[in-house]
Amino acid sequence: MAEAPIRLGMVGGGGDAFIGGVHRIAARLDGHYDLVAGALSATPEKARASAEALGLPRSYDSYAGMARAEADRDDGIEAVAIVTPNHVHADAAIAFLERGIHVICDKPLTSTMVDAERLAQVGQTCDALFMLTHNYTGYPMIRQAREMIAAGDLGNLRLVNVEYVQDWMTGPAEGKQAEWRVDPARSGAGGSIGDIGTHAYNLACFVSGLRLDRLAADLDAFGAGRTLDDNAHVMLRWQGGAKGMLWCSQVAPGNENALRLRVYGDRGGLDWAQEEPNKLWFTPFGEPKRLLTRNGAGATTGNTAMSRVPGGHPEGYLEAFSNLYTEAAHAIHAHRRGETVPGDLLFPTLQDGMEGMRFIEACVRSSSRDSAWVSP
Repeated sequence: MAEAPIRLGMVGGGGDAFIGGVHRIAARLDGHYDLVAGALSATPEKARASAEALGLPRSYDSYAGMARAEADRDDGIEAVAIVTPNHVHADAAIAFLERGIHVICDKPLTSTMVDAERLAQVGQTCDALFMLTHNYTGYPMIRQAREMIAAGDLGNLRLVNVEYVQDWMTGPAEGKQAEWRVDPARSGAGGSIGDIGTHAYNLACFVSGLRLDRLAADLDAFGAGRTLDDNAHVMLRWQGGAKGMLWCSQVAPGNENALRLRVYGDRGGLDWAQEEPNKLWFTPFGEPKRLLTRNGAGATTGNTAMSRVPGGHPEGYLEAFSNLYTEAAHAIHAHRRGETVPGDLLFPTLQDGMEGMRFIEACVRSSSRDSAWVSP
């Protein structure tokens, strides 16, 4: 018997908000959710207009009012997607978690460590689930890379290098998407390191299975008048002896969304680029380079599980995002039935969010000390 769709709400994401539209597409792609309520803007008039445009049955002027009202309804929402600027994440998530409503939150976890710790405390004691949308972990070839490393195909890991490079903030920080990202009160202590650096860091940890020991970071704010970084170079020392580098930038002309991960061990290497997400290059040491593809020959279980169509038909950003929503749905369905959440679901959790926050804090701390080595 098919599971009934999960009644979903949304906080933020109204009007011309890019990420709200992405979350809505991801939620409906596999048919697991029904968006029924929203507090889509901090401005009540905009919230109502956005809800009307989307055909939502219920619109609220605030997330606090929405959490209270929906928790009291027999047909209230079971989960909420939080797609606001960073400084709203903690209070909004807590308002729903405390009422037993599952949370799907955009990254990074919050804007400050104090808020992150408050949220973590609630998340650890409540009965609701928390999922963080580090969406790049949902790509089929990323799942294959993770499985290959776990199986020992690369041998003992030596190097884990990752970069996430854009150019859209090379000029003035203009427009809705840029303005809050350069504001410490809304973004937090990290600029590019929080916005895209946490994606790169999370991806490196997810695929390699390694934990960070120490880092040395050099953060720069090249844009005129900016106080938050728009470029970061970070040296990484992983537990167990592997080393690496992370570069994130939003001021590198010619780069659109250039997320790339390279992992090397004593038996081989892997190379993946987000702008060609259906390909993974694998080079066993001393042998010719091999091209592995999404749902193609040699696909692993994780690769095929995250794929919807036969090999050769491109899948990308929206499908990877939806993969996390679908894994979250499986967890919520299990919770509905009173069952343990399946252990093979790999969506990012509150713990991953806390690790991202510690990474941001360590980068800022290191850079303030002339790139001294620090532990997260």
